[in-house]
Amino acid sequence: MRPESGSGDGAFNPRMMLLVTAIGSLAFIAVLVLGAYAPDLRSGHNGGSHALSNAATGFGGLVQLAEETGRKPVIIRAVADLKNEDLAVITPEDGSANLSKILDARGPRATLVVLPKWSTFPDQNHPGWVRVARLAFPGDPEQVLAPGLELRIKRSKGHGEPLRNLGPAVPKDLQFLAPAVVQSMTGGGLKPLITTPAGEIVLGQVGARNLYVLSDPDLINNHGMGDQRQASSALALLDYLNSTDSESVLFDVTANGLGHSKSPLKLAFDAPFLAVTLTIFAAMLLAAWQALVRFGPVRRRQRAIAFGKAALVDNSAALIRKAGREAHLGGRYVEVVRERAVDLFRLPPALAPDALGAKLEALNPNHSFSAAAEAATSARDRSELVGAAQSLNQWLEEIQR
Repeated sequence: MRPESGSGDGAFNPRMMLLVTAIGSLAFIAVLVLGAYAPDLRSGHNGGSHALSNAATGFGGLVQLAEETGRKPVIIRAVADLKNEDLAVITPEDGSANLSKILDARGPRATLVVLPKWSTFPDQNHPGWVRVARLAFPGDPEQVLAPGLELRIKRSKGHGEPLRNLGPAVPKDLQFLAPAVVQSMTGGGLKPLITTPAGEIVLGQVGARNLYVLSDPDLINNHGMGDQRQASSALALLDYLNSTDSESVLFDVTANGLGHSKSPLKLAFDAPFLAVTLTIFAAMLLAAWQALVRFGPVRRRQRAIAFGKAALVDNSAALIRKAGREAHLGGRYVEVVRERAVDLFRLPPALAPDALGAKLEALNPNHSFSAAAEAATSARDRSELVGAAQSLNQWLEEIQR
């Protein structure tokens, strides 16, 4: 059997097309939102050396430990958020990281910069983990604070011996043990706070500033957190360097490329521009609704040149009107009225013009046909032609009564 017309069971029925359009619109909006906020939603589980990483060279373990012990760690994704009195831990992954904006934002506030040490590559068997390829070239960590602070990196073997604390008021539980490979440093204006037994600086203070540099990240990274004594010393280090009235510890990830990104697309979804975006979206919904519920069926456009005799007459009249030749049609209309009168009263068609004119005048003594015909023939514009034509038409109606 043939399906009934308008049943709407086909693939392109209105409900199906409306559903496809709605799903497509929602998917498009979702893509826009995710495209704007994707950089802010990155988990950071990329094996990097930062506070979001679970790799051996990362610092996610220290962040979790600080959270569990009530130190309220805060992950910083925008440089502007570093203008806080709490200690900020900066962990650049290599010497090419530009820390100038970060250090300018910190100003005189307590800041700990942890130098990089290892060259790694991703572990294919464990996403987010890394394998250590080798020690980074000494020139790489030496460039982290250059040219403001010229550092010289030195490596030596460690055997788990305790590092020496030289700073005042050092907590008793700050007792780091030397890792297998100790990375130390020297530099002009660098005040030693923690050193190796040989006197080489591991933690130093830059002049009288509240800027501290930790040369060996293995003391506080995830690899170091595997030892209870190192983990306890790492927490004691945060407390030792933090301000007196501190409320939390800041862990920066902007130096690792995980900060907030600025884009025009993101501005559209943030205040105060969100109101404009919602207004435009509402206007689009109203326009779509109007298109769906228009008043009545779609009206097809008419042909520019219609079919039929009436259309031909209308088109010819429009052409004459556009050419400005209406006033020249008065004589033709007089002939039409004269022929109509001859047919009505069966006047001889062979009469001479003067005799025919006299007969027409006699038909209506109160209304002169000759005067009306003369007015139509001599009309100079449309208004005069219309008046004369009305007079001829009235004459024709009067003689038919």
